Amino acid sequence: MQPRRIARELALLSLSQVPKGLDRLDTQELNNLILSAVRTLTEEIQEILETAAAEVKRGSDRLLSSETRTTEVFSAKAMVNDAIELTQKAINRLGMAVEIPEVIQLSNQVEVRSYTIEILKTISRRRLEIDEVLHKTLQDWQLERLARIDRDILRIAVAEMSFLGTPERVAINEAVELAKRYSDDEGHRFINGVLRRVTDYFRTKAQF
Repeated sequence: MQPRRIARELALLSLSQVPKGLDRLDTQELNNLILSAVRTLTEEIQEILETAAAEVKRGSDRLLSSETRTTEVFSAKAMVNDAIELTQKAINRLGMAVEIPEVIQLSNQVEVRSYTIEILKTISRRRLEIDEVLHKTLQDWQLERLARIDRDILRIAVAEMSFLGTPERVAINEAVELAKRYSDDEGHRFINGVLRRVTDYFRTKAQF
């Protein structure tokens, strides 16, 4: 995997965990970034499993109180199926957490750290400008109401396009790939649509 692709993923997963100060970001070791990313995934796994357990309990309670009514049985079955899907998602996240250190070990670690820090510093320094672009291009959505993972993917992509010299097509494709790994089923389509509008916004702005 390319170092910059790994760096984007590491930045995405560590964004909510690393220190906010620019000086403190400069001193972050690669191991600390990896630890932050693994913690993010671990917290998500815990939340997913808690939701799955709650769905199983709801399904069990519904079965016990249903007196074998068909609609209740079907409803309970749907809850259990949801819990199974959530558990599978948690297992997949666990696989990602285990995979991160190995993938980074096999890559150019200096480049991975350097670009991860560059992304994090750019988002920290330019957050207001990045969010302003997203506020202007989100249709029928508020940035603050988006899932955290979708919001951070968008911020990374806009940071890359606006301040890090990444070609728009590359930034969009990489953001979509991140969304396929970490967002929900519709997340990558949503991310793609928003970033297409971002590029249109940039072109319109450049004309004036």
